[in-house]
Amino acid sequence: MFVVAALVLMTGAHWAALQTVAWTTMLADNLCHDSVAESVAKTFDGEHPCCLCKAIAAAKKSEKKTEAVSPTLKIEYPPVAEKLILLPPTQFELQTTKNFFADLLSSPPPLPPPRSSFI
Repeated sequence: MFVVAALVLMTGAHWAALQTVAWTTMLADNLCHDSVAESVAKTFDGEHPCCLCKAIAAAKKSEKKTEAVSPTLKIEYPPVAEKLILLPPTQFELQTTKNFFADLLSSPPPLPPPRSSFI
């Protein structure tokens, strides 16, 4: 929950949530006095802000904008020879892998069959 709250505050989503509350309140107040079209126009035209909209705008302006400027370092590699020659090994042996499961399937069952000790 702490990480989610930190991300919300870092991205500025709290201002969007407060602005949504302000617009909803303004729309509800305007619907009491005007028609739906006029209420929507007054709510979103920006000419009739409520006290909460003014407080949000002032808080956004006064909020310190810290720009995360990270110094970019140029990674420099040592000079590489112009020609890179790869030589094959002098001796090459193909290494085979042993499949123990296949060996178990190919061997015949033990003769005589094992007997139970409880007979």
